[in-house]
Amino acid sequence: MDLELKGKNVIITGGSKGIGKRIALAFAKEGANVAICARGMEALRDVERELVKNNVKAYSHSCDIADPAALGSFLSAAKDALGSVDVLVHNASALAVGPSLEDWKSSIDVDLMGAVHACNTVIPWMTEAGGGSIVFVSSTSGLESDPMPDFGYTAAKAALIAHAKKLAVLHAPQGIRANAIAPGSIEFPGGVWANIKETQPELYEMARTGIPSGRLGTPEEVADVAVFLASPRANWVTGECISVDGAQHRGMR
Repeated sequence: MDLELKGKNVIITGGSKGIGKRIALAFAKEGANVAICARGMEALRDVERELVKNNVKAYSHSCDIADPAALGSFLSAAKDALGSVDVLVHNASALAVGPSLEDWKSSIDVDLMGAVHACNTVIPWMTEAGGGSIVFVSSTSGLESDPMPDFGYTAAKAALIAHAKKLAVLHAPQGIRANAIAPGSIEFPGGVWANIKETQPELYEMARTGIPSGRLGTPEEVADVAVFLASPRANWVTGECISVDGAQHRGMR
């Protein structure tokens, strides 16, 4: 299937590893130009080198998503580098899964307000261009309760889903779609679940056996859904949240 993304311009926050990296590479393989940001410049440069192998334009820059001014500077530079913005994917997360007020603040500042600030900047550009697509990377934690003490993370991820719905309704007349995806437990080298597998095997097995499919997901499986949802082939899908979890959240109890 041709996703009709060739020549489109995509911005991804949190694009240096894991799900964000795979989303970036999946867009590039479809012929889209990609701009990415994250904190670590070295990892960003590595991804940028992979992106350009697909004969597309790529731009990367280190950015603290919690700093609205820094985020705004990255978005403006990315627009200048690519020429326009057709797609925004907000994948950045503080991964603050503790119960403290500091964890709450980190989740709100990065996971939620990062999306809000990015949309406030990008939506006028999309409106002027005649349309665009926004995808928020939420989590199954935003759909169902679980026994983890990740209060701020859960609340921020749930808010992202609600925000996507609101944006979809408000900006449909401008030709702008907004959706969310909700990945479950996703495993990749260097990621949270790879670390848990090594250091807390009992917790890892509890998660794995709680997934009806019997395994954790991969970043590539999440990326495939994100890229399709952002593409013109999903043109009549907006205001939705798509779970990408092997039925994991259906089994939560």
